[in-house]
Amino acid sequence: MGCGRVGSSLARSLEKRGHTVAVVDIDADAFRRLGPDFVGRCVKGVGFDREVLVEAGIEGADGFAAVSSGDNSNILSARVVRENFNVTNVVARIYDPGRAEVYERLGIPTVATVRWTADQVLRRLLPAGSEPHWRDPSGSVRLMEVHVDRGWVGRTLAQMEEATEARIPFLFRLGSGMVPKPKTVFQDGDLAYAAVADARLAEVEAVLGSPPAKTD
Repeated sequence: MGCGRVGSSLARSLEKRGHTVAVVDIDADAFRRLGPDFVGRCVKGVGFDREVLVEAGIEGADGFAAVSSGDNSNILSARVVRENFNVTNVVARIYDPGRAEVYERLGIPTVATVRWTADQVLRRLLPAGSEPHWRDPSGSVRLMEVHVDRGWVGRTLAQMEEATEARIPFLFRLGSGMVPKPKTVFQDGDLAYAAVADARLAEVEAVLGSPPAKTD
């Protein structure tokens, strides 16, 4: 639901991956964003209206994304789809971080646009601090974006993992994520993500945040 910039991009991406997609929007002109190659279904109407959802094929849907510009519309449609049509794979975009937390507790996965954007900007403004991207339910292991001293540029991922005794499962390089190999060389501008036990977080940050030790 929602054929703005996010919704249209999401619909095209899903279709390119071989999925059958239906898009719902109250403004028929919004469907122009999908482009001439889009072959999915376009349904004009309110995204939480049962008849509109049925016309869009919700009864046979495997997933539903509410990404319109209105928080109320997104969460209402997400609840209707989940509670009335028993679609479990549902996500709603929410601008208000406070609301997002409430709906998460209700069991509706949300993407808090403002909070996510603020976190991403913060990570770039404060590169010396690690920020968690994922934490296991017990809180003992986390996936972190870690600050890496420029002295590590030119070293391999194997050398970085040996020095930290931690895993670096992926890098973010030139706007794209990549799964590195042991011989992958760390480059200037790379963002490193480390899988770290909570008890060793400070140690791993200290090693990567300082130039590598000199070897004979």
